[in-house]
Amino acid sequence: MNPLLDFSGLPRFDAIGPEHVGPAIDTLLADAEAAVKRAQSVSPVTWDSFVVPLDDATEKLWRAWGQVNHLQGVLNSPELRKAYNDNLPKVTRFASALAQNQALFAQYRALAETTDPAALDPARARTLDNALRDFRLGGAELADEAKARFAQIREELASVQARFSENVLDATDEYAFWIKDRQHLSGLPDEVIAASRAAARAEGEPGWKFTLQMPCYLPVQTYADDRALRQTLYQAYAVRASEAGDEKLDNSPLIQKILALRAELAQLLGFASYGEYSLATKMAGSPAQVLEFLRELGARALPYARQDRAELEAFAREALGLQTLEPWDIAYVSEKLKQARYSFSAQEVKQYFTEEAVLGGLFDLIKSLYGVEVVADTAPVWHPDVRFYRLQDADGSLVGQFYLDLYAREGKRGGAWMDDCRNRRQRADRVQTPLVYLVCNFGKGVDGQPATLTHDEVITLFHEMGHGLHALLTAVGELSVSGINGVEWDAVELPSQFMENFCWEWTRLQGMTRHVQTGEPLPRALFDRMIAARHFLSGMQTVRQLEFALFDMALHTEFDPVQDSVMDLLERVRDEVAVNRPPSWHRFPHSFSHIFAGGYGAGYYSYKWAEVLSADAYAAFEEAPDQLADTGARFRAEILSRGGSRSALENFTAFRGRAPSIDALLRHNGMAA
Repeated sequence: MNPLLDFSGLPRFDAIGPEHVGPAIDTLLADAEAAVKRAQSVSPVTWDSFVVPLDDATEKLWRAWGQVNHLQGVLNSPELRKAYNDNLPKVTRFASALAQNQALFAQYRALAETTDPAALDPARARTLDNALRDFRLGGAELADEAKARFAQIREELASVQARFSENVLDATDEYAFWIKDRQHLSGLPDEVIAASRAAARAEGEPGWKFTLQMPCYLPVQTYADDRALRQTLYQAYAVRASEAGDEKLDNSPLIQKILALRAELAQLLGFASYGEYSLATKMAGSPAQVLEFLRELGARALPYARQDRAELEAFAREALGLQTLEPWDIAYVSEKLKQARYSFSAQEVKQYFTEEAVLGGLFDLIKSLYGVEVVADTAPVWHPDVRFYRLQDADGSLVGQFYLDLYAREGKRGGAWMDDCRNRRQRADRVQTPLVYLVCNFGKGVDGQPATLTHDEVITLFHEMGHGLHALLTAVGELSVSGINGVEWDAVELPSQFMENFCWEWTRLQGMTRHVQTGEPLPRALFDRMIAARHFLSGMQTVRQLEFALFDMALHTEFDPVQDSVMDLLERVRDEVAVNRPPSWHRFPHSFSHIFAGGYGAGYYSYKWAEVLSADAYAAFEEAPDQLADTGARFRAEILSRGGSRSALENFTAFRGRAPSIDALLRHNGMAA
């Protein structure tokens, strides 16, 4: 049996091959199209006669395609890539046709008109409202010619965005820098040297192999005493997928194509810009409101950022003899200044965050907050390093399950993310439990040593687990508003950023640290120095995120490709908020996958928007430190369990008892008055 057609249990990742993709997708598309045809004429239109069978057929297609998409991200190969790209247009065409199907639109309207709103539970009412909205946003009300063009645009966008992501992956994986002389390795952590030596040995070469993968690139920027080595890797990383490298991997024309297609798509629907179109499904009301929010935050942060920059320049000059602070010096000088000022290094702290201790601490926190237990489980996996767990409620019942893929490797796209594999759903005879992927790109232990994580990586892991819990702890039974489905995009980061706060609690760190050599927990004196350094360069870090968010929104609302260039627009944004200016040859947009290949186009501001919500939500725990379980139960009930069954603002207000405030965010970032 084709493993992609087997929905009897967990996905058969150990059996799925590129050869299964086409036949499975063709079968599932045919089934889904037949279900759509039946749904168009069903009468009378009821939830059980219309919505349920339509969900049944389309869910199988999206689950199978989700598995293919997941493998494309974590185990990329030429064969899988071809299978993916061959089938992507077919899947996109079906999605576009579904969104524009006038007969289905009419059936949903009939259902809305003949159903007493009071008789619908909130999840079904929200599902119905979202469906009608999404038909309009999907082009269902367009004239036939415009509808055809709209579908064509969506298909083109899917293809071009996939190529953008592939180019970034290939440009990252293809780069290697070889070092023969050990003196160039001065300052680098032993584990990085060992990993680069192992990488060279794996290719039968002497010396050390350095790549642009994060577990290699970031330590070089942070610790390498060899300024030329830092510059070499910085430049290679900065120009990935641009005209400076392999012409086949240049994302320049793809950026222009993506922007043009998005602008045309928005125009067809009557929006002034793609930014307006994007915000139609978000909390923010307009691009102007987003820009005002970002600029207000920028005005608060910029004085702190300028002070941060001045301190770095002075320290570089006086302590390190660097008369100029170049971009490839910033991480290195920052780490040296932090060591000098707070008497510890990120590398020193890293020795305490052994992988098993961190996971144990994370799982203990989940139990303390929500009364659920994480238990090791078994499942077919796509790589030997992947772990699998189940989440059990207090009575032992299964809540959901998740995969954990922690380590960087070739063929795996960079970054960290959560995605759903199967959503919670109330079926006639049972509850379908959720299943999610949690993916990171940490360094793996070498020579028998356990993996250790930097504190930033610990924060990343907690962040992604927060996303996972949002999907796993939902109590909603309707697919389209279950878990993170139907949640406004600019509120999706609330549960993830909320979890980050616990990485700064002394009682938590005591239980999730164990020195890689001695087994001792993190010393209180070192923790105190970490806390003292918590807001170190926070102004600089804040304006960097604001730079990305302002650029994204301006690009999708104000950009005119005839009169302007992408790089010129970015420079104007930097004039407004940046304190660290990259060189003119830097090509940041060419690898900005969040907005050009992910779901964050005209939505990158969501990180800061949701940070306001998450900081304010965590403040509720600060205000009642002795009521952790009670506050956690309320957070689970009012936010995590609700999914998209009501608005994110309603969820937050039900938990907090009021609208969100920016004050907690400024305080948590050390920028309060």
